[in-house]
Amino acid sequence: METKPNSSNKMNFFMGFFAGLASVSVIGFFVLLVMIFTGNNDGEVLAGARAGTADNNDAAAAEIVDEGETAAQPVRSISEDDHYTGNLNAPVQLIIYDDFECPFCLRHEETVKQIRSAYGDDQVAIAYRHFPLSFHASAQKAAEASECAAEQGKFFEMADELFALQGLGTMSVDNFKAAAKKLGLNTSKFNTCLDDGQYAQKIRTQLTEGVSFGVQGTPGNFLNGQLVSGAVPFEQFQAAIDSILAQ
Repeated sequence: METKPNSSNKMNFFMGFFAGLASVSVIGFFVLLVMIFTGNNDGEVLAGARAGTADNNDAAAAEIVDEGETAAQPVRSISEDDHYTGNLNAPVQLIIYDDFECPFCLRHEETVKQIRSAYGDDQVAIAYRHFPLSFHASAQKAAEASECAAEQGKFFEMADELFALQGLGTMSVDNFKAAAKKLGLNTSKFNTCLDDGQYAQKIRTQLTEGVSFGVQGTPGNFLNGQLVSGAVPFEQFQAAIDSILAQ
């Protein structure tokens, strides 16, 4: 995350850490270690939406985060309704709340590819959900573009194109449409879907849902239900995944 904890927060954290050490799960212990050794993980925070123009849905989501008193609900499990890779019954379940315009999400993609390569579909299932931050001007439409492509069976291909456009600094609705043409999609159907905002509500619902699960920034990762915020290095995911698989 972009803001650093103050000394009081650090003291409270360490007190809580030692008090709860005996009951911490393998994944929970991993999350705590990440917090200790990396401080604030690289990521973009929803609270930063104040720096941009938030629509009503983003404003409401930020307000939920600000309240900070209601315990997060358990994250919804991966299902056929998700865009996912791997076996739904895999022992390791990774859910990623992503923003196609977030530079940390772009970097995190390399880690995700390493995870897929190292463990394969039978050991790790990976699902992608939307969390477009309001201060990213193209994030909402990029998320919609991925859904319009998914309608034609090309979610992951479009996701790769969207991240590539981010890397080039050329994200725009026109370039999303050009990417659809490049992927061989029915461009008339795709363009209508994108222009009409056919998936806008689905994306806003996922963002609000993500907040209810405790996501405050991107990428927001859940490893077997435990929240791991930010672009955590592959080696730290590897340690946690190996521990899960060894159980």
